[in-house]
Amino acid sequence: MKILHIDSSVAGDNSVSKKISAAVVAKLTADRPGAEVVYRDLGADPLPHLTLADLADHTVVDEFLSADVVVVGAPMYNFTVPTNLKAWLDRIAIAGKTFQYGGNGPAGLAGGRKVIVASTRGGFYGPDSPISGYELQDRYLQTFFGFLGISDITFIHAEGLGMGPEQRDRAVNSALAATNSLAA
Repeated sequence: MKILHIDSSVAGDNSVSKKISAAVVAKLTADRPGAEVVYRDLGADPLPHLTLADLADHTVVDEFLSADVVVVGAPMYNFTVPTNLKAWLDRIAIAGKTFQYGGNGPAGLAGGRKVIVASTRGGFYGPDSPISGYELQDRYLQTFFGFLGISDITFIHAEGLGMGPEQRDRAVNSALAATNSLAA
């Protein structure tokens, strides 16, 4: 099994999404000894935003397509994903490689892999929240990966991180506990 581990927080060692995504990868590798892990820290080493010249380089999309499981650390920045994660996503949405257009519209070509997202948020944006309509992070990632043909997507949330230390600890501990029930 090959795991592609992507982190996108700019918070460095203080990143909760990075801590949770690392726990996800630890669980997966414990369940599958010998699994290969490829790691990209887009917060520490961001990809530049996509230009026309970048479309000829398929290094990032080939790395993505070689993975069986993709683990994404995705903090919510301004209701959606960080721009450095968007720059990575732009490089894996390649017509003819991860999707195609046909007579019935677009069709994903990247199915057969699993995506696990470690999602972190300062506030509460779940379905019962009065500001649930502001949540564009999960909806965007679900739509994006679905467009590529990936339907096996799991979200592990840590919400309310900005609501004080007690709530932060509860959210982190709950998310870390949720990693124990994951299966590759």
